[in-house]
Amino acid sequence: MEIEDYPLLRQFPYTLALASKLAEVVRTKQLDVLHAHYAIPFGAAALIARQIVSERALKVITTLHGTDITLVGNNASFRPVTEMTIEQSDAVTAVSQFLVEETARQFEITRPIDSIYNFIDPDRHGIASCCCLPEKGSSGQRTLMHVSNFRPVKRVQDVVSVFAKVREQIDARLVLVGDGPDATAARCAAERLGVLEHVAFVGVVDHIAPLLAAADLFLLPSSTESFGLAALEAMASGVPVIASEIGGLPEVIDHGKTGFLAPVGSTDRMAELAISVLRDPEAHQRMSDAARHTAAERFDYRLIVPQYEALYQRVVDEP
Repeated sequence: MEIEDYPLLRQFPYTLALASKLAEVVRTKQLDVLHAHYAIPFGAAALIARQIVSERALKVITTLHGTDITLVGNNASFRPVTEMTIEQSDAVTAVSQFLVEETARQFEITRPIDSIYNFIDPDRHGIASCCCLPEKGSSGQRTLMHVSNFRPVKRVQDVVSVFAKVREQIDARLVLVGDGPDATAARCAAERLGVLEHVAFVGVVDHIAPLLAAADLFLLPSSTESFGLAALEAMASGVPVIASEIGGLPEVIDHGKTGFLAPVGSTDRMAELAISVLRDPEAHQRMSDAARHTAAERFDYRLIVPQYEALYQRVVDEP
């Protein structure tokens, strides 16, 4: 790679400044491997850093998370840099098999891409619920929760719509965690559907596990998810998930066992599934136990981190 071959990079001084800082760290710490998350800007910056520290045999690994492929990376302006980052990294990983296949499809990539899942620390979940939540309306009230950056892809208005349908039959409240461009739209939808007084807007929080401990059901009706880390965190807290049958979510959620999957936009079906599990305490407990067990059995960091360590060793050993 030569920077001159990608004039687009010159329009992003942040990427070049980041590359310079990374090169400084590489030299100071005598690094052999630089692991960048997201093709743009971090993967591209890592490759430029490798060019700067040409005196070292620096290896670059890039992990694709989804938006760098499905949204940013596939933009016509960013496409050449994304392709360059993928092709010229010494190794590339993606957070789901879906994303591996989507990357190959969108960018016609022929190089191997390793699928290494996101992970959780089970010991951080299942703790006492957060005292910062508003009091329940009644002792038997059920709590539905959604956590996201409130971008349009998260379909937060669908979250509110599903909740409104559930509330018609079950005493429930909705807790919305996070913030973003669709936060106002979510509030307007709650007001329009007559459930605003039963919706708590918590905003951005640093530690999500204490909030999840208070949830009975997690809603994730996104239009696309390359993995679904929020769903996994909910499962680790023993919270069944109702989500869209899209992207990498079927690799995380076992339909009928740890949650339910439904077509994107099918709010009636999602509400029906939510009502069915909330009305059956035994089924809810089975699903809660299965969710917690699956999260720990398949996505514990003690299982996933060694996969990265093996990849680092493989890359370092390659000529």
